[in-house]
Formats: sequence, C-alpha cells, structure tokens
Amino acid sequence: SMRRLILAALLATPAMVAAQTAPQISVDTLKEVTKTLSSDAFEGRAPGSAGEEKTLAYLQQQFQKAGLKPGNKGQWLQDVPLVEITAKDVTPLTITGGKTPLSLAYGPDMVVGTYRVTPHIDVKDSDVVFAGYGIVAPEKGWNDYAGLDVKGKTVVVLINDPDWQTQGLTGPFNGRAMTYYGRWTYKYEEAARQGAAAVLIVHQTEPAAYGWNVVQSSNTGAAHVADAANGHMDDTAAHGWIQLDKARALFASAGKNFDSLAAAAKVKGFKPVPLGVKASVSFDNQIKKQISHNVVGILPGREAPDEYVLLSAHWDHLGRCTPVNGDDICNGAVDNADGTAALVALAEANVKAGAPRRSMVFVALTAEESGLLGSAYYGENPVYPLAKTVGGANMDALAMYGPSKDVIVICPGKSQLDSYLTAALKRQGRTATPEPTPEKGFYYRSDHFSLAKHGVPMVYFETGQNLVKGGLAAGQAAAKDYEENRYHAPSDEYNPAWDWSGVQQDVALYYMLSRDLADSREWPNWMPGDEFRSIRDKSRATVTGAAK
Repeated sequence: SMRRLILAALLATPAMVAAQTAPQISVDTLKEVTKTLSSDAFEGRAPGSAGEEKTLAYLQQQFQKAGLKPGNKGQWLQDVPLVEITAKDVTPLTITGGKTPLSLAYGPDMVVGTYRVTPHIDVKDSDVVFAGYGIVAPEKGWNDYAGLDVKGKTVVVLINDPDWQTQGLTGPFNGRAMTYYGRWTYKYEEAARQGAAAVLIVHQTEPAAYGWNVVQSSNTGAAHVADAANGHMDDTAAHGWIQLDKARALFASAGKNFDSLAAAAKVKGFKPVPLGVKASVSFDNQIKKQISHNVVGILPGREAPDEYVLLSAHWDHLGRCTPVNGDDICNGAVDNADGTAALVALAEANVKAGAPRRSMVFVALTAEESGLLGSAYYGENPVYPLAKTVGGANMDALAMYGPSKDVIVICPGKSQLDSYLTAALKRQGRTATPEPTPEKGFYYRSDHFSLAKHGVPMVYFETGQNLVKGGLAAGQAAAKDYEENRYHAPSDEYNPAWDWSGVQQDVALYYMLSRDLADSREWPNWMPGDEFRSIRDKSRATVTGAAK
C-alpha cells in the first residue's frame, strides 16, 4: 500500500548522526601498503605460498600500528581450511529408459564435479526431474520443487531467474536484473537442500552471460572450496552443466518438448516434471588440503561494543601466473592491494577519530580469487555473531581513474544502507549511478555477498566513471584500458605516477558510511520483498530485545 511505501521511505532516512568532519585518509598509507603488498617480494600473494606468510605478517603489523586490537579472541588470524578437488576419469553422463539412450561426453557436452570431500562419486540410475528454475522463494510465493520429493534424484534446472527476458527492472524477480535465485551457486545450494543426488544446469549463453567455453574451462580443472566439518557430505553428489542441444535431446528422449517446458517454468505455479528417464555418471576425486587465513582486527565500540560494523577487502591474488615478456608474477596492485591498503587507512583514520559508539571490525580476506572462499568461510564461521553485525562494505579493486563525479551502485534499492551512502555522497557533492548491466548479477560475485546471503546488509559500489577530467568518455576509456591490459595480468603493478585523489575520495566515502553506521543506533534492513530480508528477520529475532 502507499502508506507502507511512505513509511518505508521514512524508515530509510538515517537519523541525524553527529555531523562528521571530512576524514583525513592518509594517501601515504594507501601508497605504502599498496606498493609493499604488490611488490615482487610478495610473489602475487597466492594462498598457501611464501607470499601468504609475508602478507599475514605485514598486515598484522599494519593493523597493530594503526591501533586495532587482535580481532579473533586475542588472535589476529582466523584459520580458513581450503580444499582443492579435481575430478578424474569422468565417465560420460548416460541417460537410459527413454526413446533413445544418450551418452554425453565430459567437456564438450557436459561438465560435472562435486564439493564432497570424498575419493569417489557414483550417481547410478537416478530418476531425472525438470525443476524449472530450481527456485524456492517463499516471500514471492514461488516453489519449483512443490509437491515433489527429489531425494536421490537428478534435477535439471534453467540458469538465471524466470523474468530475465523482461526489458525493465520490474517483475517477480526484478525483471532483467538478476537476483541471487538466478546464480548457478544458488541452484546447487537449493538442490542440495532438497536432497537431490545431482543437479544439472542447462546452459544458455544470454541468461548465463557467458558461452560454453567459460563453463567448460571453469569446471574442468581443480575446484576450490572452503572445507566444512562434515566434508560437505550434505551437498549433492554431483553438480554441473549440460549443453542446450543435449538438454533438448534428453527431453525428446523422455517424450517431452524442452522449449515448451522451459516457457512453462517462467509462469508462477509451475510444478516440477518427472521425465521418466534415469541418469548415471561417476568419477574419482583428487583431493588436496591446505590452511589459509583471514586477518581480523577490531576497534572496540564505546557504548555498544557487542554491535559490529564490518569492513573487508581480500588480500590474495593469483601468485605466479602465465608469463608475459618474462614476468610471471601477477602482482595484483589494483586487485586488490589497494583495497587492502584502504582497509589499513580506514583503521588508522577511525582510531584517530576515537572509538565510535559500536565496534568496527576490519577483515582482510583470503581466497577471493578461488571463489570468495575466505569470506564464505567467515560467513559460515563468523568471529562475531552475524545477528549482531549491523552491516558493512567490502573494497575490491579501487580504480585509479582520478576523481569522479559519481560512484556506480551495484543493485541499488536492496537495503536501507543506500540512504547512508546517499548522505555520504551528498557531503562530497557526488551522485550515485545505477549499474549499467544488472543482468550480470555482479552483486553476487564479490566478497560482501558472503555476508549478505546470511542476512547482513552490505552496500556495494564501485569507482564512478564520470570523471572530473574528461567526463564519462575518459572514465570508460580508463576502465577498458585496465580490463584489457592489466586485469589478472603480470602488468597489474604499482605505478608511482598514479593519481590517488579519486581513490582517496572513495575511501573517504567508505569512512563516512561505516562511521555513520557505527555511531548510529539503527539496524538498517533489506527492503521488503528482497531475497535476504526473511533471513535477516529470522537472524535478528534470535537477539533478545533486538531493534526491528
């Protein structure tokens, strides 16, 4: 109702917190930390390497020097157990019991793997079911598994969410924009919750946002996961993707039409369809384990030390990589030595300003490059209770474009944190630009998401491209130059000629936003209808006398 909308708008305006003086973000700290972490001595900061040991020692020293306290029960480090699983001797995926038996080859026709930390996987004569988009969203009254027990079965699902072909951003799943329900990770997780033995996603280039080549290269080498006490035995035995033409052949063999069932799956009230055929696939797993680490520091709050605002940045990069002109170290200066430097500079600035009302937690995360694993492990094993974590932000690859008139907000309108960002931008005389490609689901592909999925509101914005010098054209050219010439390459190196004024401006924004949150009494929530809202409401309900 309109009244509810107005009420929501009122709630979304932050209570006036003590007006802040513009923070003094030390450019010297930003430069020094970025230069050190991205130097060849740190060998590209790969988890488990000598570069990790150097990085951990350096960050502990920097956090201590900034005036933080060790954040993990008197320790600076949180152990993050990592597992590398490589599927070997993968059999074809066979489909039997239909009009024609099918055999799908590993690589060209299908890819398959597991998160189970076990030496052998055998899916045998498992009943195949089509479960539409594989979504269970009670807040939208949507359940693609309704009325069907899929225990031990193989579930075939579609990528993205049901309204991805909509032009605008309105619809049950935000139209063209992707929600978490559209991501492949969600499809795997939901199939596991439903007890399926295997889950296969049908690949389609447009809704996936990449071709089969990306699916194949990303799913045929080693897979990395953060370990779990149960070795992920509650996951599906197998998960993977199949080519579109093979999906059509599978459905035809079952006497069904793929295109008409895929169209039916877009409509609310869709019920899963047993296909009457059986799937089999087996493979061995080569397993390697190692321990990496997150670095955790805290600035204890003055009045509410058991309420936490979280800032994070991943310290890891690719280590040694494919040589270019004899250089085989991927230094990761922008990705993400500068974001880690910003974490140190923010710790320094906040300590200098004196303790805020609430505690501030600073986490340097590992294994982002292997699939957000350090943050995923923190989300599953939080050092501070997530129900008492107010919200926060993550800094990844702060762009060296010089000062901009705007920032690009990823998934605007998800939570009430937007109003904190708006207030901070206003103090800088800058504006928010909505992301240009909401269909790519970038919100779900960065470390802050590992907290969001457990209900903690996280705001995500990137360096704006409307530059003070040269406008949008200059900003887009700079972004393209980085992406094509330095991203994930040995040339992502520290450059003494960089103009830090734009980064300084962005770090000041993170300062104001997080400091306002740390000085506030509010508990900003996700907007009504957001996919993380009910998770947060349940989590906050566990806290006695929790503010709604």
